[in-house]
Amino acid sequence: MKLDLGKPSLVRRLVVLAGVWNLVVLLLAGTFLTAQFREAAIRRFDQSLAVLTDDLYAGSSVEDGRVKAPFLTDIRATRAYSGRYWQILALRPNGKLAMIEQSRSLFDIMLAIPAVQADRLAAAPGKTLFFDLPGPQNRPLRAAAILTRLPGFEGPVVFIAAEDRSPIDADASRFARITAIALLILGLGLISAVVVQVRVGLAPLFRLRREVASVRRGKSERLSHAYPVELEPLAVELNALLAHNQDVVERQRTHVGNLAHALKTPLSVMLTEASQRPGALAEVVTRQADVMREQVDHHLRRARAAARSQTSGERTPVEPILDELAVTLEQIFQDKGVEIDWRCPEDLCFQGERQDLMELAGNVMENAGKWCRGKVRAVAEGVSGERLRLIVDDDGPGLPADRWADALKRGQRMDENAPGSGLGLSIVDELARAYGGSVTLDASPLGGLRVVLELPRAGG
Repeated sequence: MKLDLGKPSLVRRLVVLAGVWNLVVLLLAGTFLTAQFREAAIRRFDQSLAVLTDDLYAGSSVEDGRVKAPFLTDIRATRAYSGRYWQILALRPNGKLAMIEQSRSLFDIMLAIPAVQADRLAAAPGKTLFFDLPGPQNRPLRAAAILTRLPGFEGPVVFIAAEDRSPIDADASRFARITAIALLILGLGLISAVVVQVRVGLAPLFRLRREVASVRRGKSERLSHAYPVELEPLAVELNALLAHNQDVVERQRTHVGNLAHALKTPLSVMLTEASQRPGALAEVVTRQADVMREQVDHHLRRARAAARSQTSGERTPVEPILDELAVTLEQIFQDKGVEIDWRCPEDLCFQGERQDLMELAGNVMENAGKWCRGKVRAVAEGVSGERLRLIVDDDGPGLPADRWADALKRGQRMDENAPGSGLGLSIVDELARAYGGSVTLDASPLGGLRVVLELPRAGG
């Protein structure tokens, strides 16, 4: 299944919509999971800090009006800048916090509690609050604080426990990376599943397209496969359209045949009568009747070709046609000793009727046999899956390049001394164009004229 990126595509639309939807859902899921992990880690962290704050509050005492901190066994609180800190502060009437005691890990630094957090502590005495604040060496800290009163000490006391939160942030970042990788793999898997689903789901549609193409190439006459209920009405309508077109073409052929019969009979009568009454008038009637017959043949042939080109059920193998024409023309031109060398793949087929291919190839090869000195070469080949090419060369005198266009005009004769009406190549040109093909002239490597005929090719 190839996609042309420059054109609208149902497959691409379904895949893109599913991809965008999966991307949005996975991004939301990843963000939510990372936030939940971070919140759970901070909650566990806060519980540990709350325990330390409670130990400070419960173990502190007042001696001689001074607060005395308890003895804590946490070794980390004794090493300078270890990441584990605590402080006991007094809240002054002016709202300032004054140091009472602090852990040795703080060394000579006092934790700077933001004013907004101090106001929150003052507004909620006895309640443990949690917040972030900067610590020593610009390390981010997570702190737990409680404002309360101690018997024997004048004024509120604030107990603060803080710890470096970098490990939490690192764990959250690592979790976010792992989650992103996992969700990316999941997203790619989902997109792959969507592509497979679309290919499988739309397989009947692709089969319908292939079958329509098969009908167009002449490999079959109608759609014969069974399709899902969604596509069955379309298949039925296509078959009805094919039958209608075939009926129209058959009626056109009947009309063309009737017209040919209606016109040729009076012309034959005129020619017979003229031949029985010789004279100047008879000569004029005979000459004009011949012209009329040629015109009728020409236009009827063109009408039949146009009608046939509307159908695609005809397939004509090219090889037997070239073989038959070569044998016939060698007999016709045996006085000249003409040899016709032809080559054609066995599986090459013309998308059209046998009679039309006989007329197309026959006119070109007969013209070459008429003008050659003794050798004609015809090569048929497939240009693509849709086109075939027939190249006919002769070793005759050729034709100047400035007269190539005239040679394809109806009634133009390249030599008045040669027999013929001058309609051969023009008939080929018009019949080929009726099939959507073309005729071009060129100089032949054999020394004469080269005629290149391109026609529709029927699939093998």
